[in-house]
Amino acid sequence: MTDTSSEASTAPAADTPASSTGFNLDDFEVRVLAVLIEKSFVTPDTYPLSVNALLTGCNQLTGREPVMSLSESTVLGTLQRLAERGLVTQRHQANARVSKWEHQIRLRHSLTPPMQAVLTILMLRGAQTVGEIRARCERMHAFASPADVEDVLERLGDKGMAIQLPKAPGTKEARYTHLMSGEAAAAQHQHAFDTSSEGGAPRGSRVSELEEEVRRLRQQVEWLTSEFEAFRNEFK
Repeated sequence: MTDTSSEASTAPAADTPASSTGFNLDDFEVRVLAVLIEKSFVTPDTYPLSVNALLTGCNQLTGREPVMSLSESTVLGTLQRLAERGLVTQRHQANARVSKWEHQIRLRHSLTPPMQAVLTILMLRGAQTVGEIRARCERMHAFASPADVEDVLERLGDKGMAIQLPKAPGTKEARYTHLMSGEAAAAQHQHAFDTSSEGGAPRGSRVSELEEEVRRLRQQVEWLTSEFEAFRNEFK
């Protein structure tokens, strides 16, 4: 989990020039922008988002890699930087007690809904295979086939927003990542993945450990269910 106490040092200096295209975003800007795009798909009734709703989305424990722990002040500062780049806008609604925020990625970069969905998943979850992207995009856009995902990735690549990474040792499928933080950041993430693949536990071993953990959890759920049913039957 990202330490909130280190937020000030991670964010870019105030005099860092903004890219004219809105790229070279820092980790906080990537997270805030991605959450705004995601929520515009999955919770349209509550979109645009208040700062509190956005903060909750940024810090949620599921569907986020890495998990972060941002403060309200960090989110507000991040929104201001994104607004200066033209990537988000603040909306003041009549009779609303708080102002809300919405992304402008669709208009600024002419992204279709499928392209927005894929880019968002890459920004929220890091480098992934086509299969992982397709499965994780389900709530935002249902792709009929892996080929459809590959087509979107190619179009994002043409816009300089996504790239296919070299295959890491011992892997069969190619992985893709976003370029919203720049090519240097993408290369750094790839190096970190390669290092962990070479020096860490074998992938098969990690999968086996996870499968065993799932099996134990299922057994616990079954036991609790049976105990609850027995307790309920006492009052029938």
